Amino acid sequence: MDLVFLGTGAAWGVPEMGCPCRICERMRTLGEERTRSSYLLLGKENILLDCGPDIRRQLAGRPVEKLDAVLISHEHADHFFGLDDLLAFRRRVPREKWRPIPTYATKAAWTTIRKTFGYLLDSLLEPRLAVPGERLEGLQTDIYPFKTFHGETAPGSVGYIVEDNLPGETRKLVYTSDFIDLPKEEPRLKQPDYLLLQSHWLYEPVVNRPHHLSLERGLEFVKFWRPQKAVYPVHISEAYPLDGDPANDAMKKIAVKKALKDPETGLPYPQPTCQEEWQAVASRIFKAEGLEVPVIVPYDGLKVHLW
Repeated sequence: MDLVFLGTGAAWGVPEMGCPCRICERMRTLGEERTRSSYLLLGKENILLDCGPDIRRQLAGRPVEKLDAVLISHEHADHFFGLDDLLAFRRRVPREKWRPIPTYATKAAWTTIRKTFGYLLDSLLEPRLAVPGERLEGLQTDIYPFKTFHGETAPGSVGYIVEDNLPGETRKLVYTSDFIDLPKEEPRLKQPDYLLLQSHWLYEPVVNRPHHLSLERGLEFVKFWRPQKAVYPVHISEAYPLDGDPANDAMKKIAVKKALKDPETGLPYPQPTCQEEWQAVASRIFKAEGLEVPVIVPYDGLKVHLW
């Protein structure tokens, strides 16, 4: 099974449209971009994890003939507003050969999705329920939703555990999507091979209005779940201040509660402005925390062979 990181950015993408902050300007200079979060699993089934507003561009040029399933993690626009663009899969095949794409979301999430894309249901999308703790019905791949807490605006939020039973072993990938906590622990989350961990900020902010996870707080989950092969921080934003940045007074910039310090220097780890810096600081933090699992900060378009 292969994993393609179609989009690794937060709700408005990075660099954000028209933003003059140093992070956005630095990424523009380097030609870097993080589009809205979406991921593609390619194996015995082609499975799309979330479908944000950039999906048309993210899938352009990729030899994906069909989708066997779409998994929506929650009812925020950056995770499902690209569903209409999936009509391209229907428009290019003979009418008699078309079958709607099985699309999974929780009951609460479907309440919102139907208001926007009700016209796609049963023609493009076959709506199916994702029930936390229960295997998704109708797929060859073993996939289990688990309940997450992402604030009152996303009562239907879940993450997904993808399992593949190979001869003599089970492989596991965990996609947390957006969350700040878990209502209850899910034993199946323990010791995944791969963890896609929401890391909206590097440090925990003073006020966590959007109910997102920082990489700093995410370390608690890494230590508890103990992923074995790799941790991939995703849903990365630019919503944090940098020392001396005139754009720090922007509404989106949230001050840091308390910066982690590098035990070797005694100084806070620097806030990253680009892909290379994110990778460098994440690697330093994991090493200082005694975490042996590799941390790999993905970029849009990265393709990884899982198993």
